[in-house]
This record gives sequence, C-alpha cells and structure tokens, in this order.
Amino acid sequence: MKGMVMEVPNGFIFAYRLDGKGAGSPVGLEDLTGRVPSRETLWVHLDYDCPWAKKWLDLESGIDPIMLESLTTKETRPRALVINNGLLGILRGVNLNPGAEPEDMVSIRFWMEENRIVTLRHRRVMAIDDLSKAVGAGSGPAGPGEFLEQLADRLVIRMGDAVADVEDEFDALEDEILTKQTYELRPKLAKIRRTVISLRRYLAPQRDVMSRLHSEKIDWLGDLERMRLREIGDRTIRFVEDLDSIRDRATVTQEELNSSLTEQMNKTMYVLSIVAGIFLPLGLLTGLLGVNVGGIPGTESPWAFTVFCLIMVAIASWQVWLFRRKSWI
Repeated sequence: MKGMVMEVPNGFIFAYRLDGKGAGSPVGLEDLTGRVPSRETLWVHLDYDCPWAKKWLDLESGIDPIMLESLTTKETRPRALVINNGLLGILRGVNLNPGAEPEDMVSIRFWMEENRIVTLRHRRVMAIDDLSKAVGAGSGPAGPGEFLEQLADRLVIRMGDAVADVEDEFDALEDEILTKQTYELRPKLAKIRRTVISLRRYLAPQRDVMSRLHSEKIDWLGDLERMRLREIGDRTIRFVEDLDSIRDRATVTQEELNSSLTEQMNKTMYVLSIVAGIFLPLGLLTGLLGVNVGGIPGTESPWAFTVFCLIMVAIASWQVWLFRRKSWI
C-alpha cells in the first residue's frame, strides 16, 4: 500500500550508499539488492545472529554459501581469504562495550567486493560506529579499499590503547612488588597474565592476517591502501611483541615474588624452630617438676624455685651458646 513504511527487522543495523568521495546516504531494505553504479559502493551492516539477517544472507546476498558459513559461525579466529576478486575477512577488536572486559574481544566479519561491503557483528564494534559517523560527516571511506584500511586502522588504534593500559598496570604492579612483597600481589599478577594471554590469543593470528592483506591480489585495493595496510600490519606486530614482553616479564616477576614469599616463610619457620629448640628442654623440666606426685625435690625449701629458675636460665644460655657455635643463629 502506497505510503506505508517498511518495518525494520531485527538484524538490520544500517546501510549506506557510499558516493566515492567520503560521504554516503542511508538506504532502506528495498535498496539492498540490485545494481550499484560503478562509482558508488553499497555498505550493509547486519547482526549475523538474528534470523532475518541469516535469511537475507542465504537468499538475497548472493554470497557463496561456503563463505557465508565462515562468516556466521559462532567461534572464529582472524583470517582473510580472497575469492574471485572478493575478500572474506574476520578481524578482532577489543571489547569497549559498557561492563565488558577489553580482553573479551569482539569479532567483525566482512565480505568485500568492488561495489559492495557486507559487515557482520553480534556485539557492538566501536570501529564500525566510527566509520558510520565518518560517512555521515562526509569524511568516510570512498570505496572498499579505503574501508578496509580505515577499519583495520581503527581496530589497531584501540588495541594499542588496550595493550598500553595493560603495560601501565603491570609497570605499577612491578614497582609495588619491589617495595611490598605480600600474598595480595599474586592475584593481581595472575589477572594481568590472563589478560595478556587473552589478548595475544587473537592478536597473534590477526598479526598474520594484517601482514598478508597488503599483498593480496585484489583489483579494488590501491597502492596507497596497500602501503597503509602494511604499516598497520607493522603496528600489530609491535603490539604482539609488547604482549610477549609483558608475558615474559610477568613470568620472571612471578618467580621472583614466589621466591621472596618463600624466603619470608623460611625465615619465619627458622625463628620458630630456634624458639622451639630453646624451650623444648625447659618445657620438659617444668613438666617433670609439675607432676602432682610425691618425691618432687625442693618442695620444702624456700629457695627451690629460685634455684630452679637459675638452672633454667643457665640451660637456656648454654643452648644459645651451642646454637651460635654451630652457626645455627
């Protein structure tokens, strides 16, 4: 019926038609299929976990079913695959959503062709939000080549911030360990090590993807974009190296902390052993003289207690002299 507004289904987030100059105009569901002018690029952004999005991808997107299976699978690792001048890509970004931990990384999946970009996500990806705002302001990507470069750049920038935060946190903890060696520091150090492991789990394969993207044989990827992707790949390599450095330092710090805490415990046990060694024979004597049976010597003498105390002092002094002579204290 004329004048009716088509209801936006769950799974459709937004779509733009990029004009090739950095700007773009929003488009509706009815414009997601059909021919796109050669100078323009259609960008469709969907939530792959919604039934409508899965149906659209299967029936109307025209993307190969094998590619769709890779794009919509639950568990993914960073990867890139070129088929018939199209690029399938899966990248990871730090999770900056409210209440989330940065190391709980979010995935952005995409299929790029000369005149079309299909991006998929389930959880919100800030890098995509940045690109959407840039398109609305007229300073976004002109085509798929610039889109790929700018998306990778924004993901890596936020990764760099996350890695820097972890490094600062570890530096502060390392200084604290040097001045205060307590058992309370061990959970903090373990948390940092878990964060580094989680970040590196996805950054390491993403490093390989970013290092390979600039050399892929794709017609719509220009020389400038290739050069920028190479630079982004180098930055990703540096972040992985920083994580490796933090991981190695954390391992050494953990060993030093354990060694220090063990040494403190050994010193405490040593002091307790010395005290026990001194008072053990004294306790034996007091125990013998404290039994309630007849025949205890000195019970009738007013000097017995004084003499007994002097004997105890003499025995304790002799023990201290003996321990020092044997270098036990």
